[in-house]
Amino acid sequence: MLKNINIIGCGYIGKKITGLLIARDVSSHCFVKSETSKDACSKMGLPVFQFNLDEKGLSLNKSQIKEFDKSALAYLAPPQRNGLTDVRMANFISALESVNVVPHKIVLISTTGVYGDCKGEWIDESRATQPQADRAFRRLSAETQLAEYCEKNNIKLVVFRVPGIYASDKLPIKRITSGEPIVRAADSGYTNRIHAEDLSAFCVEALLEKVESGIFNCCDGEPSTMNDYFTKVADALGLPRPEEISLSKAKQTLSEGMLSYLAESKRISNKKLLSHFKTQLKYPNLEAGLKLL
Repeated sequence: MLKNINIIGCGYIGKKITGLLIARDVSSHCFVKSETSKDACSKMGLPVFQFNLDEKGLSLNKSQIKEFDKSALAYLAPPQRNGLTDVRMANFISALESVNVVPHKIVLISTTGVYGDCKGEWIDESRATQPQADRAFRRLSAETQLAEYCEKNNIKLVVFRVPGIYASDKLPIKRITSGEPIVRAADSGYTNRIHAEDLSAFCVEALLEKVESGIFNCCDGEPSTMNDYFTKVADALGLPRPEEISLSKAKQTLSEGMLSYLAESKRISNKKLLSHFKTQLKYPNLEAGLKLL
């Protein structure tokens, strides 16, 4: 079991991963951008470094970058907010190459958004990528850059394509209580989701154990609509359900960001994930995830 672990971008999921690692008596080094994240990691007793992926040198010295050598890396940092190419990934790879650092393994969290709109069809990892939103183009750029780097240097690469993430402390409460309407069930496209605890558990297995390189859809096995998600969360929390409107009306009233999610519909298979990993889903569907609220 590999024990030299580095977490690149130790935010919400990163902290859950480090918590699971601590429970297994495995320490990790965390690399974060903000002072707030640095303080949070320090309070967990984790070695933490501040860095900046928007700079080619990452604002790290050579000895800090060499920390990545022969280690297992969880790359969790999102791309920058604009453009079609993930510049941050390019800077990260450039920093590794500048001091000839070669990690043993890299685990990347990407998005199922790289598949684009699949018209509600069931899809798996063999589906061709066809991103529509700029954020999905950036994620696919990160995948492509890292795959090329890992192939060139014979590094194991595990890519988790992840849909929406939820947990008891990560629910759309503000969205539900804002008074903003949701698209009615008949017009609402399909999507999957993954509980934060399940995602973190799969990441820990990928970091510590011998797993096959490849791309895996990391999601629950029961897709449903966005309408179903919002209404079930509202019911579980004892909140009034949001008003429902038609898709045509939504195009006139909802934000561009929300509409970009609504424009895509796909039901995602997780069969490859479950057949290649020992980790079992603690929350195989939304009902299980909301049961303890």
